[in-house]
Amino acid sequence: MKELLYQYNPWWEDTDYCQDVKPRDKYLSQMVKYSESKQIVILTGLRRVGKTTLMKLFIKWLTGKGTDPKRILYVSLDDYVLRTSSIIDIIDEFRKIHKIKIEDKIYLFLDEVTYKEEFHIQLKNIYDNQNTKIFAASSSASLLRDKKASLTGRAVTVEVEPLDLDEFLQFKGISIKNRDIKLYQSYFLEYIKTGGMPENIINPGREYLMNLIEDIIQKDITAYHGVKNHQILRDYFTLLMERSGKQLSINKIANILGISVDSSKRYLGYFEASYLIHLLPRWGKTNQILLSSKKIYAADLGIKYLFIGERDIGSYFENYIYLKLRLKSQLYYIQESSTELDFYTDSKIIIESKYYSELNEKQKKLFEEYPAKKRILIDSVEKLSELDEL
Repeated sequence: MKELLYQYNPWWEDTDYCQDVKPRDKYLSQMVKYSESKQIVILTGLRRVGKTTLMKLFIKWLTGKGTDPKRILYVSLDDYVLRTSSIIDIIDEFRKIHKIKIEDKIYLFLDEVTYKEEFHIQLKNIYDNQNTKIFAASSSASLLRDKKASLTGRAVTVEVEPLDLDEFLQFKGISIKNRDIKLYQSYFLEYIKTGGMPENIINPGREYLMNLIEDIIQKDITAYHGVKNHQILRDYFTLLMERSGKQLSINKIANILGISVDSSKRYLGYFEASYLIHLLPRWGKTNQILLSSKKIYAADLGIKYLFIGERDIGSYFENYIYLKLRLKSQLYYIQESSTELDFYTDSKIIIESKYYSELNEKQKKLFEEYPAKKRILIDSVEKLSELDEL
């Protein structure tokens, strides 16, 4: 194990690492904010969204601030060599290698933490009994949700999302001056084809995203939940992408695929838990929120583009606005009779998406008359910056 841990932790011997990695400042700043607290920081989000890179960037930040590199352990717990070792076994070996006493503070970066059985109990024991700061990462919301109860009060979760348009431009080294703001539309059209997965921005390719989807279906859904028919899940996801931005009928999908409604509902939950999709409830009384059809949005516009191509750019624009808003506030959609408004926040703000178009008469009436503290119409890419103020 000693040799493997040295491979995972080049900073123990070499200060010249992580040089070419592009930063994601908004997430790095959150990790810095939580670094002085005792709480476990759990990074979660779509597979390959950049959680491991963030850990490495934060390790770079720690060592730059004077933390002894030999007090920092990074390890990926899905490594086959470590299959018989518990998290505590690995930490004990780390302490032996560097002669670190139990009372001396160490920093632990545990990637793919949910691969270890009873990881939640091990993390709790480490948290309670050792002088540690723990950062853990997982791509499975199901596993975290199922096991997180024992970590209540001990952990904070940071969800890492695909790059937004501004980060996309930064990754590509593009800076747009105020006088050239009209260029945003052209870059938005480029962005939807690539999406916000970091590796796919650097080396874009259809095969990369298809392999990502297949990995998630195989590793995070079929293997964990014991689904035998992989093709049904592939077909199910195709139908989800074709319906993204629309209200979703679980019954209709069940009929199309020839599966039970219960199976359809269960599969939808699997895809939501893997962060491939997000669901938006309807605003209303409690029973309306729970029972009404939900709208579906893709977690990444590049993945959506794989399935529907360039048709209906307005649906990409709406999807993008949803992704910008979803972690800022609890969101709903509004529906009165046959008229719909895109987003309504729990603080009573209406946000309507119109990609270089106008509200029809019924939408305009509902938009202006529905009870709200604030009304925002985003009708161009240039106006997306208004979302940053919410």
